Amino acid sequence: MPPGFQVVVSDLEGPVFATAAGKTLYKWPLQILRNGYSGETPGIPACYEDVLTETAGLMSPYPAGIKLPELDKRQSCADLWPPVVADEDAETIGKWTTIERRDGILQWAFDEQPLYTSVRDMQPGDVLGGTTRNSRGDSPAYRVPLTPPPMLPPGFAIKPTSIGRMLTTDTNQAVYSYAADTESDSACNESCPSRWEPVLAPGLARDQGEWTLLERSPGERQWVFRGKPLYTHVLDTGSWSQEGSDVPGWDNVFTQRAPELPESFKVQLTIAGNVLADANGRTIYRYFCGEDSQDQLNCDHPAETQVYRLAMCGAGSQEKCLEYWPYVVAGADESSPNRTWQIKTIDPMTGRYVAAGEETALRVWTYRDRPVYLFGRDKAPGDVNGGGTGEWRGKRNGLRAFWLRDDFMSGIL
Repeated sequence: MPPGFQVVVSDLEGPVFATAAGKTLYKWPLQILRNGYSGETPGIPACYEDVLTETAGLMSPYPAGIKLPELDKRQSCADLWPPVVADEDAETIGKWTTIERRDGILQWAFDEQPLYTSVRDMQPGDVLGGTTRNSRGDSPAYRVPLTPPPMLPPGFAIKPTSIGRMLTTDTNQAVYSYAADTESDSACNESCPSRWEPVLAPGLARDQGEWTLLERSPGERQWVFRGKPLYTHVLDTGSWSQEGSDVPGWDNVFTQRAPELPESFKVQLTIAGNVLADANGRTIYRYFCGEDSQDQLNCDHPAETQVYRLAMCGAGSQEKCLEYWPYVVAGADESSPNRTWQIKTIDPMTGRYVAAGEETALRVWTYRDRPVYLFGRDKAPGDVNGGGTGEWRGKRNGLRAFWLRDDFMSGIL
């Protein structure tokens, strides 16, 4: 890396590139939308100090030219995503290069993608501006944290999920370990390998770090990660399938688990998969919002305009929003377990964070610094009646259930 950069480990995204002060670096990859492209073409910055005033018409059915809300408070792309400025004498190192912005200032780029930080990130390891998780479908062009290549042998990959960074093959098959195995011995023998296929290593493979090898038979070596031999399951037919984890003794393998959940939360089984739920089994939902502007700014944080959320959840009425989509309120004796799950104080009538002690304020649970919600029409444990509410199944401006596993009916979620 050039001087002034480092790698820090985040709770959700694993290792990420950061500035010397610990601010995570982000890129804004070009993405095709329904009516055009958003994001940045490699080598060409598109995030500037201009305050945009109209929609871009990139996400149908809305046309271009509609006035954006709260223009008197609106910030520019560069206000929210400060460019990572390079010195005039900065030198190229590998994929780290500099590009010239229209004002002549040099900006750092990685693999030709201009780099930015997020004003939402306050501490080293914060990754509140974006995620590496694939949003799937016609979603806004969200920012993506810049991550170093994972230290994996050829043939493996990492899939970011809500429960952790899951180890997969490079063909998107989930990888499993067996509780009865040891580092030097596999208990999966006889008919077992017909259902659980050992992940075999090539002839040139060698032990390195957390990765070792187990000789199953002469000339046949199996990969071992953190002391557990690795397998795939024959019933896993798609990239989101995790059928093998339903078999006692078999578990998905993670390079990093997601942070601990609040003690009052639970995993609730539904007809479509496992969701996160409150103590009563009521499904917990997350709010997503991306503006149909050329700079595709987020609108899902309490510091940002609440116009979109209010329109979606209550036709502009905060009272209706509180009726249909109440906040998940934290108990008086509960405390934040980590930086990912925190208790914050919010004014329910404005949707803005406020100082603790204000008369109307609520103590609510937040995930990645965004409040989480219940749905007023979910009555029984396992109900997911609010799943995919809003535009494009809740991905543009709406709410989606907090899925912990969604491969039961992954084609519609």
